[in-house]
Amino acid sequence: MLDQAPRDFVALPAETPPLLLVVIDTEEEFDWSKPLARENRAVASIADQPRAQEIFAEFGIVPTYVIDHPVAEDGAAASLLRGFADAGACEIGAHLHPWVNPPHDETVTPRNSYPGNLPAELERAKLETLTALIEANLGRRPTIYKAGRYGLGPNTAATLEALGYRIDVSVVPHTSFAADGGPDFTAFDPRPFWHGEERRLLEVPLTCAFYGLLRAWGRALYPALAGGLGMSLHLPGVFARSGLLERIRLTPEGVSFAEQRRLTRSLHARGCRLFSYSYHSPSLAAGNTPYVRDAGELKAFLQRMRDYFAYFVGELGGRPVAVSALYDMVSGSSR
Repeated sequence: MLDQAPRDFVALPAETPPLLLVVIDTEEEFDWSKPLARENRAVASIADQPRAQEIFAEFGIVPTYVIDHPVAEDGAAASLLRGFADAGACEIGAHLHPWVNPPHDETVTPRNSYPGNLPAELERAKLETLTALIEANLGRRPTIYKAGRYGLGPNTAATLEALGYRIDVSVVPHTSFAADGGPDFTAFDPRPFWHGEERRLLEVPLTCAFYGLLRAWGRALYPALAGGLGMSLHLPGVFARSGLLERIRLTPEGVSFAEQRRLTRSLHARGCRLFSYSYHSPSLAAGNTPYVRDAGELKAFLQRMRDYFAYFVGELGGRPVAVSALYDMVSGSSR
């Protein structure tokens, strides 16, 4: 877990236009309702990524594909993504799913699916293996990291620094995965910050925040709403529909365009200038994730992406930024 001591936030100048970065969790297909298994290594949905690339091209977006071991190892998948990168149409990062990433020295359990829970030596060995494979098969050494299942741990930052990573995009603000053995990010908000021993590792959280009349008390109220009793009473939905409180992630997965827009408007009005948008690569093919179960839902999914980007660039006056370009932009900031 990240140190929750006072953080060195990155302060973008007030005149900075809204900036949008896109991060894609690029991974194997598996049934999200079933236990994880080392045998799940199919990556057929990578062939469907051009559907999104066409939309990105319309708006000048250079996304970051954070790719895991099955994707990096598959010749066709690696070739397709390398072609995007060679054309300057994307950046490549690393995404560590421990259960499908050698060395396989741990038991596959929910707790061990969060890489930060592994012993420091094993977490590092797995990331070293993945980093070297990406460099060999995609022709570039990744410097952008996203932990599988957002699983940062107490040793992750030191490992990233040692392996030459500059940016992490694993934090999900106002969200806890502790019930499943994962990290607790309830104390974090969407602001980027520097961390690591030398304060040169840039953390760019996924844009996730509270909206509604009670948003100022969201951090205190939402855990109760989303707890066992609250979920049994459907309280998150009740509070969202009443306009009192909802937690919204900036993603097309299960989040409507209207929800994405009102989250963005609210954060922008409060001074937010950086927005991080994310989804999972298997959602680009119907039947892989709960968010895209058939051709109709795939069409709607892609339309939500296009509508949001059109709003962000057109109505909001924002512009896309590549993750590495953001790092260069803010690396001179005071820590």
